[in-house]
Amino acid sequence: MKIPLEKGVLHISTDVFKSIGGYAANYCFGVKGMASRSVQDGIVQLLRRENLAKGVKVSYPAGEKSVDITLHIVVEHGINIPEICRSIMQEVRYNVEKITGASVGSVNICVDSIVVE
Repeated sequence: MKIPLEKGVLHISTDVFKSIGGYAANYCFGVKGMASRSVQDGIVQLLRRENLAKGVKVSYPAGEKSVDITLHIVVEHGINIPEICRSIMQEVRYNVEKITGASVGSVNICVDSIVVE
């Protein structure tokens, strides 16, 4: 993404948005981690902390100067899923906009699995 500044242009890599989104979501209450789907067999895998960005997809809507973020998460059993998703959406939007200065168009959450402990 390119963000025009007073003295030039700032280029922000997609990996930056993925990392910020993954870490912001992972530290929300009720989130056990990020999920990565295996394309071959559809199995959901819980990602380790160093691979959080793999559970995040970033897209740039045509003609817009914003970023759309989709997160694949694993949550704890017994939590209110709609409420935790609202919390994650707000947290990710806040962190991405604060750290990068980029506008966030939408934050989409895919709950891929529930963990019972």
